[in-house]
Amino acid sequence: MAPTSCTETLSRQDRATLLDVARSSIQHGLRHGCALVVEPETYADTLRPPRATFVTLEISGQLRGCIGALAASQPLVQDVAAHAYAAAFEDPRFPALREDEFPKLDIHISVLSPPEPLYFSSEEELLAQLRPGVDGLIIHFQTYRATFLPAVWEHLPDPHVFLSQLKLKAGLPLDFWSPELRAEHYTAEYFGDADVAGAGA
Repeated sequence: MAPTSCTETLSRQDRATLLDVARSSIQHGLRHGCALVVEPETYADTLRPPRATFVTLEISGQLRGCIGALAASQPLVQDVAAHAYAAAFEDPRFPALREDEFPKLDIHISVLSPPEPLYFSSEEELLAQLRPGVDGLIIHFQTYRATFLPAVWEHLPDPHVFLSQLKLKAGLPLDFWSPELRAEHYTAEYFGDADVAGAGA
């Protein structure tokens, strides 16, 4: 099930620019050991407002890094540059990206909407509110917290499995339930190189 972009606020050219910034930031990291420094005022107005993003890296369809934030804290174009670098070199699940891997990278960017709370009194009520292919989900229980981006529905299309695997990611048992569990959902504008091919040509 392919993820759906519910709130499309970026033009094809904006998306192409962000993907170029992400790739340039990773390349800068390979050469200089730090993220690319971008000046938001040199970019289109649509790329300057604070937005929350995740940058996902894949090689041959396999995850190679994914880093982001759920709350907006800096201009969109800066956020993408920072998270692209972090996904390549600071994701604790993977070794730092090697130069020979760089040409093989598929880069995807998720631009998130602000999270909104879900109200439920049982797991079934929570599951009934999820929109497969549309919603990203955040769960919280005490110090446990995790999120799945909407793009994860492509790999976990069943809501029960989606939620169970998210619990596991948070460090909770697959069948965990508590009335103190909290959840929020959000949407994401999700795109990669294949989505913007030919932009600006």
